[in-house]
Amino acid sequence: MKILLVGSGGREHALALGLKADKKCSELHVAPGNPGIAEIARTHPLAITDNRAILSLAQSLGVDLVVIGPEVPLVNGAADLLRAAGIATFGPSKAAAALEGSKDFAKGVMRDAGVPTAKSFTCSAQTEIEKALDAFGAPYVVKDDGLAAGKGVVVTNDRAEALAHALSCDRVVIEEFLDGPEISLFGICDGRNVLAMEPAQDFKRALDNNQGPNTGGMGAYSPLPWAPDDIVEETYEKVLAPVVAEMAARGTPFIGLLYAGLALTKSGLKVIEFNARFGDPETQVLIPRLVTPLADLLYKAATGDLDDTVLHWRDQSAVTVVLASQGYPQSPVIGLPITSPQAQVSTIVFHAGTAERDGSLISNGGRVMTVTGIGDDLESARHRAYSQISTIDLEGSFYRSDIALVASLAQVEN
Repeated sequence: MKILLVGSGGREHALALGLKADKKCSELHVAPGNPGIAEIARTHPLAITDNRAILSLAQSLGVDLVVIGPEVPLVNGAADLLRAAGIATFGPSKAAAALEGSKDFAKGVMRDAGVPTAKSFTCSAQTEIEKALDAFGAPYVVKDDGLAAGKGVVVTNDRAEALAHALSCDRVVIEEFLDGPEISLFGICDGRNVLAMEPAQDFKRALDNNQGPNTGGMGAYSPLPWAPDDIVEETYEKVLAPVVAEMAARGTPFIGLLYAGLALTKSGLKVIEFNARFGDPETQVLIPRLVTPLADLLYKAATGDLDDTVLHWRDQSAVTVVLASQGYPQSPVIGLPITSPQAQVSTIVFHAGTAERDGSLISNGGRVMTVTGIGDDLESARHRAYSQISTIDLEGSFYRSDIALVASLAQVEN
């Protein structure tokens, strides 16, 4: 099977490793890719915002499957163009990707599907915004209705900060604060069926103890020893299956990865948000734990053939830690040299914001690398991840020191 993977981040590096490991994958092409991905696949320069360029490349390579990693080409309708040309594509249509492209649209789908979520108001005028903020009170939860690279959400007790963020958006969703721990749970969808993956937890704030600004994610771990035993089944029954059924009933079947961001509140499980693609950095802990061959799995999803498929997982823990550039997320410094030693035993170094200059590795984004450690428990996985990331040299870079710390301590105590 010839496969084209679209994207260039840490998520795509993890997907590339998973696809390459499947014996059914005879050729793996990635566009545009990064220096890390280039070590295992053939990379092609490409603007992911150019749907026609994606189609042209897929046709010229004669691929059997296209996997679209990032949200932008999905929301732009790249999957529609590929499917119209007869190419099996893992990734939702433009209409279905609106689950991520518009918070307001997602709220409407959840309402019609009976999916539990936070109460909310969608606003555009300042008077509406101020009324909504006052209706819910602090903590204020303000979400840009459109795409914002994982940084469009502000949760704050400062009303002025909440108002300023709301006014910076063309349209904004303001909702009640959901208490309780947050988890990410993905579903592999073929338009009719959905296979729930194991849960992960990511860390959005830039600094330890959940301080600092919101980011695209500073680390993640899986599995979650503290989560309810039936969390996968409950999420499937209350969230994933109803949404997939609702999208099919609307004539816009969801084919691809449905990401459910969940809060385990005092009043039960509730959806925080949906994404229409694999999450980053959760993918960097889920793919190393997945036993089911990835290429075959995504091809079956793309061709409506998940009826008899079951997911299998390694009984190991994975912890991933993000190395971020100085100034991330507001104004990351790029173009600096990186010294990255070979990965140690049971660790994987995923490239994200990296590039090559004169044969040397340099930083080229806010989140530069993600280091995943794998072990028999969270403590050993954490140790391996942090031992590896401490050896990477990038001037001014930083990473959180508390990824999976609380969960690992609780695991030891239990």
